[in-house]
Amino acid sequence: MSDANSIGGQHGRRAFLKAGGAVTAALLAPTALTADTPKTLPALPSNPLTPASMPTRNLGKTGYKVGIFSLGGQASLEKPNNFDVAVPIIERALDMGVNYIDTSSIYGGPERWSEQYVGKVMAHRRKEAFLATKTKERTRDGSMRMIEKSLQLLQTDHVDLWQLHDIGTLYDIDQVFAKGGAMEALLEMKEQKVVRHLGLTGHYRPEALMEGIKRYPFDTILMAMNAADPHHFSFNQDLLPLAVERQMGIIGMKIPGRSRLLSSWTPPPIEQQKHSWEGMTFQTTSPGTLTMREAMYYTLSRPVSTVIIGCDTIAQLEENVHLAREFTPLSDGQATELVAKAEPVAKPSLFFRFYERP
Repeated sequence: MSDANSIGGQHGRRAFLKAGGAVTAALLAPTALTADTPKTLPALPSNPLTPASMPTRNLGKTGYKVGIFSLGGQASLEKPNNFDVAVPIIERALDMGVNYIDTSSIYGGPERWSEQYVGKVMAHRRKEAFLATKTKERTRDGSMRMIEKSLQLLQTDHVDLWQLHDIGTLYDIDQVFAKGGAMEALLEMKEQKVVRHLGLTGHYRPEALMEGIKRYPFDTILMAMNAADPHHFSFNQDLLPLAVERQMGIIGMKIPGRSRLLSSWTPPPIEQQKHSWEGMTFQTTSPGTLTMREAMYYTLSRPVSTVIIGCDTIAQLEENVHLAREFTPLSDGQATELVAKAEPVAKPSLFFRFYERP
């Protein structure tokens, strides 16, 4: 068994496991807990292929040089029983120099398929990827249970980035920062060297994310940022400058808006859209207006560290890596043109800003 595949330090993890509630049988298994893992985190991951594969940027103040294209944990990576497709995509991503992998405890439903697929690869390639996962739970105890299971499924003893998932409203912020809230779990896990860095994520409204940044010096922010952004509840206007000012690692997501921004997208039937979480309150019969190159280059021309994009096929992955390798920044004028070009499909491309929040 490789060093990266052991979850260790039974003595050092005792408080963590106790705090998380009942210890699962899996975490007590010899393959999961050993007695000889040191209490210090290993060196940052390093994929030796990254520098020659694509430009790299600083991930904020973390000390990590991240490739400008990173693999998202959705698309094929969240579909059930999809090992034969998802695992080869992850393997190929690392082979092509990708050095950051994003996933979450809610991707793929209760079975957490995304973490399962990533774990299959991390079992033997953990040292090649900066590994990020998330908790959607708003309480300390709920988040403790999430990280326990994440470690088990990801087949590792630590994650490089643990994030508060989908911070949308000030109510979310008040929940996670309350006594017994999720922030207690994040801080404990960082102190115990179970997680290396802390972050927050969101795609709904900028105000809640800005408030979170003001309450705690998070290392990173994962935020929706595509060419339609300036048209509705813009993250570019105030949130992005604040994150830059705080020297955070800034990860862009929703680059093609679940393909709705792309001229190559074929809208599914309206009824199918209405029954999909992706549709939210906005359905459309029109394709998008941008190419994948335009969509990616718009966001990469903003002050971001990297962009995460989910892939359905190895061909999509290879196209994205190629685009990253060939990237040159857009001028302000070119970026403004793409924003205008995206305007007719702005609402469908920002569907995640138009659904009702609890």
